[in-house]
Amino acid sequence: MPELIITKNFGVDGYRKIDTYTAHGGYEGLKRAIKGMTPQAIVEEVTKSNLVGLGGAGFPAGRKWSFIPKDSPKPKYLVVNADEGEPGTFKDRPLMEKAPHQLLEGMIITSFAVGIHKAYIYIRGEYIKQIRILEEAVKEAYAKGFLGKNILGSGFDLDIVVHKGAGAYICGEETGLLESLEGKKGWPRIKPPYFPAVIGLFGCPTVINNVETLSHVPHIIVKGAAWFAAIGTERNGGTRLFSVSGHVEKPGIYELPLGTPLKEIVYQHAGGIRGGKALKAVVPGGISASILKANEIDVKMDFDSLKAAGSMGGSGGVIIMDEDTCMVEALGVVARFFAHESCGQCTPCREGTGWLAKIMNRILEGEGRMEDIDNLLSIARNMTGATICLLADAAAMPTVSYIEKFRDEFEYHVREKKCDIPAHQMEEAAAGG
Repeated sequence: MPELIITKNFGVDGYRKIDTYTAHGGYEGLKRAIKGMTPQAIVEEVTKSNLVGLGGAGFPAGRKWSFIPKDSPKPKYLVVNADEGEPGTFKDRPLMEKAPHQLLEGMIITSFAVGIHKAYIYIRGEYIKQIRILEEAVKEAYAKGFLGKNILGSGFDLDIVVHKGAGAYICGEETGLLESLEGKKGWPRIKPPYFPAVIGLFGCPTVINNVETLSHVPHIIVKGAAWFAAIGTERNGGTRLFSVSGHVEKPGIYELPLGTPLKEIVYQHAGGIRGGKALKAVVPGGISASILKANEIDVKMDFDSLKAAGSMGGSGGVIIMDEDTCMVEALGVVARFFAHESCGQCTPCREGTGWLAKIMNRILEGEGRMEDIDNLLSIARNMTGATICLLADAAAMPTVSYIEKFRDEFEYHVREKKCDIPAHQMEEAAAGG
């Protein structure tokens, strides 16, 4: 079995409480970092570990920290992206629920390394239970001297605030998140000049990392960069959580080394396709990722390999579709989601996502025209790379991949005004099954 790192103690009763967490080695990484390492040494250790951002971008975490100006007269901030709004993704929720102090420890180490004295957890507003757990964990950390003034007698101060978001998918984009955290409408900022490392929260240098990314930091400090780097691939160190859903026997969350083959995840860890049916397609990184056909799953699940395969690692949300899935209906769901979640700031996204959704609805309602298929491709391609943030691209990438890889289904749907579903499924439907 693969080595578990951030989910190792999920089954320990009361692990969310600080006393149980410390009894199982919790806050040892913080003690080692704050008492025996310089801030620069911590940054270098994380850099050598090949820890990458696990919220979607896959950018090296240590390198991101190093971008923060050391001599800035302005205060520096850490913001944790706990918004988790990508459909098919549900990995950060259990990390906050079952191991909140693991996240807090990672935040404190990161803040010490970068010279930060105020940190925020921007959490999805619907995560009511997780918000309550995090707020309780923060209080416990203050009471034990891990937060507040003069942490562990080091002279280092840090305050952490849990901030509830308002439920907008766009606030998962880092600059849209910062706007929302400042009390404004969650509209992404133009980069440049608004690179968060230099001009971030309140116009100050800011580190933004995902919950899962920071949860790994204490373990890297305790066991070392070489240990962590050896677990993953050459450029993507360690493990990540894969949220597996859809037509499999054992949907759930799996912590596996980066680079684990997708085929292994589907057929070994998730138990294969439900009901013994054939695999049709897989979304490997949340619904914004380009889809992979059944004959394309011999790919490693790290950021570099998935990019080379024409898709992306994204949020690690793996959605499995069996032989009976209508790809036209599946794309219709994707199109409606992005049309609903576009913030409307950029014309190509505001108009493009709405246009894609309208055409898909027309096809699904049996009123599609054959030219609609090429129009979808044209609209999607003209949206790509034309907006401030990547939401337009996130809508365009699946649109192009679904149509290019399953065009015959779209043509059948337009021509016959119904799904191209297997005969046995039609018989079951007719029989009321």
